[in-house]
Formats: sequence, structure tokens, C-alpha cells
Amino acid sequence: MKVKICGVTTAADARLAVDLGADFIGLNFYRPSPRWIRVEQAADIRAAIGDSAQAVGIFVNHTRKQVEAIDRQVGLDYLQFSGDESVGLVSRFGDRAIRVLRVGGAADPTPMPDEDCWAVLIDRAHKRLYGGSGESWDYAAAADLALTPGAGGERRRVFIAGGIGPGNVAEVAAAVSGAYAVDTCSGVEASPGHKDRAKLEQLFANLAEGAAR
Repeated sequence: MKVKICGVTTAADARLAVDLGADFIGLNFYRPSPRWIRVEQAADIRAAIGDSAQAVGIFVNHTRKQVEAIDRQVGLDYLQFSGDESVGLVSRFGDRAIRVLRVGGAADPTPMPDEDCWAVLIDRAHKRLYGGSGESWDYAAAADLALTPGAGGERRRVFIAGGIGPGNVAEVAAAVSGAYAVDTCSGVEASPGHKDRAKLEQLFANLAEGAAR
């Protein structure tokens, strides 16, 4: 199972995550977030990871022009839409788009998006935050979602997020074995936007140990 480390704000944290095994690095462009970074910072991080991992831009209700401008300046691989974006906007970037769906205590199999998108990320709903809340949920309820085919009939790539950290990553991966990746942010932080080496190391060790069972 692949791993996305989200809310990365420094090149050093990005390199550490990639060296430990991260497949995706999430760069947050939502200004109200404590993990928001400037485009110049994001470009530095993108350059630091090179081809070792893929950079995912996190957008919340940005306009198409804003998304395109940031995408061009940073050199993003994928675009994550975490707000209330229209079907038309997400579909415009379909083969590189990750659509975020938020659930309550469990995953409802009906809200899977109709638009074309590269992947779907399922996270816990929060009254104020667009991710990074650190709140866990009934991950096992998403098992069927991970097997739901997309519009083209192929199985969707599903990222599982929300409250994932070293202590439960192996259990989450086992509960949603059909998922494409796990996504963690606050679960591996020392403080918002600053990753913790020990937590990152433990996360990857526990995930590998769980996979070997």
C-alpha cells in the first residue's frame, strides 16, 4: 500500500519522508490552514524530492486559473480538490485529480463522485476543517468503496485519510486492504506543519510489519 505524507512545509521534512518510503508528498495551498505554504516554498520542496516521490497540490475552492498557475509554477504531479469544487473543474484535470469525500462516522457507498478523476480520498468530516483534523473514523466501512468501479468500469484508486498515525496504520491498511494508499498529516507531526522523525519512522515500520503478517 502506498503512503502519502500531507501538509509538508519544508524540504527537509519532504526528503525525510521520501527516504523513509513516502510515495506522495502533499503541499497545502489553502491559506487558512496552519500548513499553508507559499508557491516558492512548494517549488523548493518539489525540487528537493525530484523523481523520488510525487507532489500533490492541496486546493480548497480555488479557481481554475489559480490551480493552473500554481500547478505550472510548482510542477505538481497530482491535484487534490478538498473543497466544494464543481464537477466541471475537477473533470478538467481528470487524469491528475484526486477528489476528496468526507464521511461522518462511517463511509456511505452512495457519494462516490460521477466526474472523471484519477483517485478518490476518503476523510473524516469536520465542522470547520478541510482535512488535517486527526480524527479517526470507521475505516472498515470504506472497504466496499475501495472496490467500487469508476465511470470507466475500472476500480477506483482510493486514499484513506483521517486520524491515521503510527499506532493504527497497520490496522487501517488491513481493514481497507483494497485501498490504494493511506494518507497521514497530523499523525506524524511534532506541531502543525512540522513532521516528527520518530513518528515517521514508526509509521513506516509498523506498516511494513503489518504487511508482512
